[in-house]
Amino acid sequence: MLTYSFKESDIPMYEYLYQCIKNDIIHQKLNPHEKLPSKRAFAKNQNVSLITVENAYHQLLIEGYIYSKERKGYFVSELHYPHYIKNHSSVMTKPKQTHYRIDLKSNSVSSLHFPFSTWSKMTRQVLSSQSQELLSRSPHQGCESLRRAICSHLYAFCGMNISPDQVIIGAGSEYLYNLVIQLLGRDQIYALENPGHHSISQVYHINHVNYHYIPLDQQGIDIKALRKSQAQIVHISPAHHFPTGITMPIQRRLELLQWAEESHRYIIEDDYDSEFRMRGKPLSPLFQIDQNEHVIYMNTFSKTLAPSFRISYMILPPHLVQIFQQKLGFYTCSVSNFEQIILAEFIQNHHFEKHINRMRNYYKSIRDEFLLQLSQSPLFSQITITEENSGLHFLLHFSLPYSDEFILKRAQDLGINMSMLSQFYDQPFDSHTIVINYSGLSIEDIPLAVQLLCQLLME
Repeated sequence: MLTYSFKESDIPMYEYLYQCIKNDIIHQKLNPHEKLPSKRAFAKNQNVSLITVENAYHQLLIEGYIYSKERKGYFVSELHYPHYIKNHSSVMTKPKQTHYRIDLKSNSVSSLHFPFSTWSKMTRQVLSSQSQELLSRSPHQGCESLRRAICSHLYAFCGMNISPDQVIIGAGSEYLYNLVIQLLGRDQIYALENPGHHSISQVYHINHVNYHYIPLDQQGIDIKALRKSQAQIVHISPAHHFPTGITMPIQRRLELLQWAEESHRYIIEDDYDSEFRMRGKPLSPLFQIDQNEHVIYMNTFSKTLAPSFRISYMILPPHLVQIFQQKLGFYTCSVSNFEQIILAEFIQNHHFEKHINRMRNYYKSIRDEFLLQLSQSPLFSQITITEENSGLHFLLHFSLPYSDEFILKRAQDLGINMSMLSQFYDQPFDSHTIVINYSGLSIEDIPLAVQLLCQLLME
């Protein structure tokens, strides 16, 4: 008769017995169609209760490891496992984590500057309200309270006058790009700015979309090259292009709208960090200038709050809202109601506006101190700084005759995490330009950052 040694365990006795029998079946210690002991005899032999054996047998029965015959008992099932190829096993490797002395590449927010106390207060208020909205299925476009809050924020910030019905909320910009492809069609030709962020091209690539890179001139995307590409949809960031920092002037914006109007084309406007413009008023989005419903507006809270906030949104022109509801209305919003409602409260109570103002001043102080210390360093005569007045990065141009690849390797050896401008182009070349992202720096980090840049770029 089967005999198992019951050891002290945190799991129930029936589960331990179930696992022992299951393992013996899997490892073929029990043969197919072999009869198992009766429940009473097995319980007596193992010195356990009858209910323990009953529960173990029941679990094995519903999982198919054993079968029963009326008045005859329980038997081992005949199981046929796939042929196991020993050399076919794959090894799971964790991505190597590198610890840098200074980070001039990643977007990050210091925990000292996030309004944790206010966010906690909003969380308690939402929970105490016991709103049915917290437990209900979210509308496919997102909670109405957050969509209304976004409309109010955009109207106050840059004068955009939109309806909550035009707002689509999603878990990150990449998710929304996937929705746009499904909305407008995979058979269209898409265009991307060159240089630009590679995550967008990766989304297009994995969706088997035909896309082209379009070069920039001093005013933004090249309209002649765009026409030549025969693209029907173009993705741009006119307020502050990443990584060049170019701000598209009004004449080029009007030319772009004319291009869209000619053959009913679409423009995807990525306004990813417009809230952190360091000089002057916020620029009017292209969406606001458009009178013929050719612009899809996108923005995210990952820049303004923290990268961990995977909440982004897009604004559709009115005629696309109905098409979205017909084609993609089966989707459930990918952001939980809980997060959406807290963020809505945060915006409606003006905490978001206050946070942006505080962070804009903080980032301006970081940028100013960084530029000041660079100007006082021995490196200053060998570099040029551009595009420092908008967004959370600037460009540092140098004249060393080394390749970008060599500079990146040297930076890694010094413990600097950074990007070269050439890394954002579709074809490699030597740009001799570093993209300096200062969002993750503190005032205390700046002397070390300047020191390491001097070591990197001075012969």
